[in-house]
Amino acid sequence: MSVSVFKSLDLYIFCILLFFPTVCIGLQNTDSPLCRMCEGVVQNGSAVWKFCFTVGRIQGRCCFKGNLVEDEDSILGLDLSNCSLSHVEDLHEALAAKIIDLSNNPIFNLSNSTFQGFKHLTHLVLPIKLECPGGNISWDTVEVKHDTRLCEGQRSACNQTGQMPWNCPENSLCMPYGPGFFECSCVHNFHGYKCLRQGRFPMLEVMAILGGSTVIISTLLWVTQRQKVKST
Repeated sequence: MSVSVFKSLDLYIFCILLFFPTVCIGLQNTDSPLCRMCEGVVQNGSAVWKFCFTVGRIQGRCCFKGNLVEDEDSILGLDLSNCSLSHVEDLHEALAAKIIDLSNNPIFNLSNSTFQGFKHLTHLVLPIKLECPGGNISWDTVEVKHDTRLCEGQRSACNQTGQMPWNCPENSLCMPYGPGFFECSCVHNFHGYKCLRQGRFPMLEVMAILGGSTVIISTLLWVTQRQKVKST
C-alpha cells in the first residue's frame, strides 16, 4: 500500500474520531486561492468555525459542504481573519458564501462592488473601521463588538424603505444581488434588451447564422491566401 493511501486513511480516521458526523478538517492544500490566502485553517472558536460544524468540511481557510475531501462544492464559509490583509480585491470565488470573516486585518477601505453578487451572505465580520456594505439599511442587525463590526441578516435591496425605488423594465422582476445591489430578471417567456422580446430565445437560428458566417469568412480567407501563394 502506498504512502498516499496511508495518509488518506489517517485523515479519514482523524475526521471520524474527532468530528464525526459533523465536520472534517482537510489537512492537505486546496486548489482555491482564497482558501490559502494566509496560513492555517479556520480559526478555532470563530463564527466561521461554529458555522462549519453545521455544514461539514474545512479546508484551509474555507468551509465546504460535505464530509469527504473529494467533494467539490462551493465555498460556504470564509475565514480571512488575522491575515495581515491591507486590501481585499476579489472574493467572487466565494459567491455562495453565507459567512465571511475579515476581522483583525489592517483594511481601511473596501470597494463598493466587493460584495456585489453575494446574495446568500447573511453574516459578515469586518474591522471596526469599515462600514457594512450597502450601509446599515442593507442589514437586519449591525453591531460593534470590541474591534469588529458585525453585519447580520442581509436585506433585499428591492424592498428597502428610505431608498429610491428601483424601477425594473416591464416584464421583469427586481432580484437581490448582494448587499445594496439588485438585478432585473426577465419573467418567464421574455428575454432580450429590457425584456422586450417575447417567446423562446431563437438559439438554433442564432447558432446557424453564426456558423454560416464563420464558414463563409473562413472560405473567403482561404481563397485569398491561396491566390497570394499562387501569385508568388
